[in-house]
Amino acid sequence: MDLRDILNLIAIIVGPVIAVFIGQHLQKSSEKRKDKMSIFKTLMTARLYGLTTDSVHALNLSDIVFVKDKSVRAAWSRLFEAYSSAEQSEQMVTKRTDLMYKLLEEMAKNLGYKNKITWETIQNPYIPKFMVDSLRNQSQSQQDYSSLLRNINELIPKNQNPEEPK
Repeated sequence: MDLRDILNLIAIIVGPVIAVFIGQHLQKSSEKRKDKMSIFKTLMTARLYGLTTDSVHALNLSDIVFVKDKSVRAAWSRLFEAYSSAEQSEQMVTKRTDLMYKLLEEMAKNLGYKNKITWETIQNPYIPKFMVDSLRNQSQSQQDYSSLLRNINELIPKNQNPEEPK
């Protein structure tokens, strides 16, 4: 067996092993990117409606999925601190919104959209007028329903046991 045969044998054995490792690495990278993109898309959508169950789940996963990106985690930490505050002033609402946009900006950079998804893009989601009107009407209907239930509750005598005959 000469040197050429030995090198061929090594290439035959080592080549597929290296290919498997490279394939696993590429698959892991792809899965991580999909997870990051899922969180990013969920939070970009939440700009329209405010916090939803899905966006809260996405926020809670961001520390895990963006574990190696200090700027994303720092932005999330600042937003978490603002959300943890009991203050409900207009200034705090604006601060929370700006911090959410900052988090989205950092995620966009991490995903390679540094010059494509800008602060202005993040601040200006598209929402058609009919959708705004529909959301406003839905909110008003919920308030009216709650008010109706309170009024009905006030009409029912408090000391009457519902199981006793009148």
